[in-house]
Amino acid sequence: MPACILRTPLFLSLLVLHCQGAVAASEDELVRRAREIQDRVLSIDTHADIPLNFASSAYMPGYADGQVNLDKMDAGGLDAAFFIVYVGQTERTEANYLSSKADALTKFDAIHRMTDALYEDRIGLATTAAEARALHAQGKLVAFIGIENGYAIGTDISLLQDFRDRGARYMTLVHNGHNDIGDSAQPQQRLNDVPEEHGGLSAFGFEVVEELNRTGILVDVSHVSKKTMMDATMHSKAPVIASHSSVRALTDHPRNMDDEQLLALRDNGGVIQIVGFNSYLVAEGRANVTDLADHIDYAVELIGIDHVGISSDFDGGGGIDGWNGADETLNVTVELVRRGYSEEDIAKLWGENLLRILESAEETATYP
Repeated sequence: MPACILRTPLFLSLLVLHCQGAVAASEDELVRRAREIQDRVLSIDTHADIPLNFASSAYMPGYADGQVNLDKMDAGGLDAAFFIVYVGQTERTEANYLSSKADALTKFDAIHRMTDALYEDRIGLATTAAEARALHAQGKLVAFIGIENGYAIGTDISLLQDFRDRGARYMTLVHNGHNDIGDSAQPQQRLNDVPEEHGGLSAFGFEVVEELNRTGILVDVSHVSKKTMMDATMHSKAPVIASHSSVRALTDHPRNMDDEQLLALRDNGGVIQIVGFNSYLVAEGRANVTDLADHIDYAVELIGIDHVGISSDFDGGGGIDGWNGADETLNVTVELVRRGYSEEDIAKLWGENLLRILESAEETATYP
């Protein structure tokens, strides 16, 4: 402080006001920059769950009371989302296989109803990276379809081609509880699961990975055990995705990936989508956008900016302080700008990395 400045109470008050004003101006500038970047990049959330009554009079996707709807996507600058065909794990019986398939088809139909009839002027279904870019260029929101839990196919591998034709572009091999494809990261006592059933992928599971490659559907290794993840990653000819996982070095949760898994994902050319799910980001307390960015930072430093993305798991348990709905998506970009990520980096995190591996899967596919 210059010697000529008098250290009077009035001066100190003015100095505090000046500093507060400078901080406010700086924050306003940061938000302005983030908003401009958000407007230019194609932002994709790779995991948004939907209910069975999605796109019905009881749950209209335009404004339904959920964490993701079209109005909230517009408000937050979220351009695209993978709407999820999820089926829960139950006892593996023929009747339950049929039931899970029926639930999956109900959700496929609902997503198509949203894009083809109810809101065709606002959102379109993309089955390729090129289609996503074209829809975005038209000013439309973009819907992708992901399947959560390979239990949706039971033991009928031919369903993968059918699901591909219906628009599926990734499939999570396993959910909570082992299935016929492989072991889960979270065996379920209610299903009488042993710690390991297959020791990774089953023989059927290896065939499933090959069929996913053939049809151009990304292999999703979220929810699977470490051995299942390593098997799938090593066996897949196309890059794999962890559609909604975080970093185990920061939070020791079975759903998170350790450094060995992250490096294997990198070597495969894949992407981990760091997820805004409270218990995956912090061991206790309430997670926020800063915690999400900490996991992004760790993954970027370890495996590189080309192998990291962002997801929410909204309406499926996800949501953190500052990003508890699609309408708060800008807050994530603000934090990335605050940490010094360039616009090119942010574009990769928000969608370009995901589109790249989609294109790789399309090139690997031999169907149609």
